Amino acid sequence: MAIRKLVKDIHSVGVIDWDRHLFDELIPLPGGTSYNAYFIEGKEINVLIDTVEEHYGEKLLDNLAELNVERIDYVISNHSEQDHSGAIPAVLDSYPEATVLTTKKGKDMLEKLLHLDDDRVEVVADGDTLSLGDRTLRFIETPWVHWPETMSTYLVEDEILFSCDFFGSHFATSDLFVEDKDEVYKAAKRYYAQIMMPFRKIITKNLDKVEELELDMIAPSHGPVYQEPDFIFDAYRDWVDGPVKPEVVVPYISMHGSTGELVDYFVDSLMEKGIKVTPFNLRDVELGQLAMALVDAAVVVVGSPTVLTAAHPNVSYAVSLANALNPKVEYASIIGSEGWGGKMVDDIVGSLGKLDLELFDPVISKGKGLEDDFAEVDRLVAEIEKAIG
Repeated sequence: MAIRKLVKDIHSVGVIDWDRHLFDELIPLPGGTSYNAYFIEGKEINVLIDTVEEHYGEKLLDNLAELNVERIDYVISNHSEQDHSGAIPAVLDSYPEATVLTTKKGKDMLEKLLHLDDDRVEVVADGDTLSLGDRTLRFIETPWVHWPETMSTYLVEDEILFSCDFFGSHFATSDLFVEDKDEVYKAAKRYYAQIMMPFRKIITKNLDKVEELELDMIAPSHGPVYQEPDFIFDAYRDWVDGPVKPEVVVPYISMHGSTGELVDYFVDSLMEKGIKVTPFNLRDVELGQLAMALVDAAVVVVGSPTVLTAAHPNVSYAVSLANALNPKVEYASIIGSEGWGGKMVDDIVGSLGKLDLELFDPVISKGKGLEDDFAEVDRLVAEIEKAIG
């Protein structure tokens, strides 16, 4: 893998994973990813910031050897998750003088996840500094982006924030720095939607903390480096704290066409009102796209038939996912159908319990929709238009 220079004596030595298309056996990665690690050669102290997946450990060591790195004094672990910590044991074996620096919670997690020896790991606290002789590192605790132990490392003189997952993007690219802003924005938004959004209230506090820093670069551990930090910082502010947009997201599925007809009529009616609406057929939707749509939307309307008295399993999964992601959405409702009855509505409403929502009355037909059912869809459209118009 290519070694790239950020600035004098600072190199990206991580790995680009062009072929990875699923993370945690759950999260789609249509653009691959990278595991960024950064080597800083100080006048007196050398440090490696984060590592890579365990099975890419040899590639990381090859990069360090190509840079003629003979000594690493400290391995800084900003985040214990194995895509960043997995190669730490290999690095410690190759550089026996090295010590791991991490947060108190990070030390506990690294020792459990990687079975590191206690004497190879030291704890740093929020605001602690480390002199490299000619440069200074400051450690900044940024918990819940997206694990409880996470921190960022700030290189004071160069004004570079090594933020690990914070501000990251699952995006494999040969560019060291952000070149195509539109492409990176989409990748970063997907990353935020799928990984960071559940913790948006805590992220607000971390943004406030980072805002106090003078920043020339943000170097995350996934995706390219930001030479214009305001680009990603402003995006996060919008995603986390910004107002919802007058948009409607409609995850749905239909077995025999009844729910589908009502949803089609609903979508067309919203379009006629000039309201942006995005339907997602859960038969074959890529859930990352749904997660991204939920970042900004004011309204989610779930469409489901009734299966054995409950919501369709695909709907149950999508609703549970939406509940876990904790988007800013303000309004919700349900469109669906049933044959001989059931508790489909109760099932869906119960699964949305984490969200602070206003619920519009659902539209539920008995089999194929009749005139009264379509009139109820009109009523729902009018309520949505009043709420967000």
